Amino acid sequence: MLEGIGLEPSMARAATAADALLGRVARVDRGTVSVLTDAGLQRASLGGGVLATMAADPTLAPCTGDWCVLRRWPDHRVTLEQLLARRTAVVRRAAGRQGHGQVLCANADIVALVVALEPLPRLARVERLVALAWQSGAQPLVVLTKSDLAPDADQVADDVAEAVPDVDVLVVSVRTGRGLDLLGERLDGGLTMALLGASGHGKSSLANALLGAQRLATREIREDGRGRHTTVRRELVPLPAGGAVIDTPGLRGLGLLASEAGLARTFADIEELARGCRFGDCAHDRESGCRVREAVSTGDLPQRRLEAWQHLQRELRWATKRRAEGRRGRAGRDRSWR
Repeated sequence: MLEGIGLEPSMARAATAADALLGRVARVDRGTVSVLTDAGLQRASLGGGVLATMAADPTLAPCTGDWCVLRRWPDHRVTLEQLLARRTAVVRRAAGRQGHGQVLCANADIVALVVALEPLPRLARVERLVALAWQSGAQPLVVLTKSDLAPDADQVADDVAEAVPDVDVLVVSVRTGRGLDLLGERLDGGLTMALLGASGHGKSSLANALLGAQRLATREIREDGRGRHTTVRRELVPLPAGGAVIDTPGLRGLGLLASEAGLARTFADIEELARGCRFGDCAHDRESGCRVREAVSTGDLPQRRLEAWQHLQRELRWATKRRAEGRRGRAGRDRSWR
């Protein structure tokens, strides 16, 4: 089973003890995890070492997609004792003033950003999702769903592709089957695809289509066009032909955290223009010799795209400041106990 969902030979060295079992986290519940192993699905509690690590850094808590080592005890208990190093991790900024990170999933090869064609996609949100995906270390993929409801689907796809250079854009429909074979081909070789997006945009329907079965619950969107939260937990599901999908709950808030590299990759065109500005600290406002504003004035760079980049840059600076304040606050609390 594990070889079909991305097991690498080097991972086996982490579980050589007689009571050790290698696995991949399929789901996380309160205090327990469901882990896929070659011996079947195992339910495990968290070992003491893992709990201590989580207390020091919540982003190191087990999450869907993690590779791990389980221990089988003589009394038949099973505990998760070790997480293997993550190759990729999708991390967003959690709610709150301190701006902690929240890991949505780990070890995805592809982050599929699921966006419905009806209503019309918001390009700024697509750019935000792509920045999050690039930052994870995985390959972003924009999947435009419900093409059967959009007569101008291909034109919209062209607009989206222009907003996210270097990212493939697929147009699909679960009802008609359009694009599903191309999406499935992305998982050849035992790759893992994480599905991210807002509620009601078709993540669970896509996962079911790839599975060829109604494994994950789906619901119709509300009368006001907004999605309903159907998926309540992140879940990794192996596919019959190999590979796996990670279904996730709908994202309402999507704050960026330490996403400088992802933002730079998403807006590589603006970053390149900015390097040609006369002043190194150019704010791209009214400064003379600003290549960015020049590109806007000539129509080579959409004003909307510049404003989206500036907005995310401000948000990232704010998040960085909050994280620094949170670290100082924790340090002060720690000293008060000494």
